[in-house]
Amino acid sequence: MGHAGAIISGSKGTAKAKMEALEKAGARVATNPTQLGDLTAEALGLN
Repeated sequence: MGHAGAIISGSKGTAKAKMEALEKAGARVATNPTQLGDLTAEALGLN
């Protein structure tokens, strides 16, 4: 199933649920595109 075939069921598949799952796995998640530069720099150890 590709992106176009994804079905949102309950809270699974929502942007919020995906962000929470990524954070739970240890990923840093930007809530706004303006945060991408800082998060990328941090991930690369440039801060």
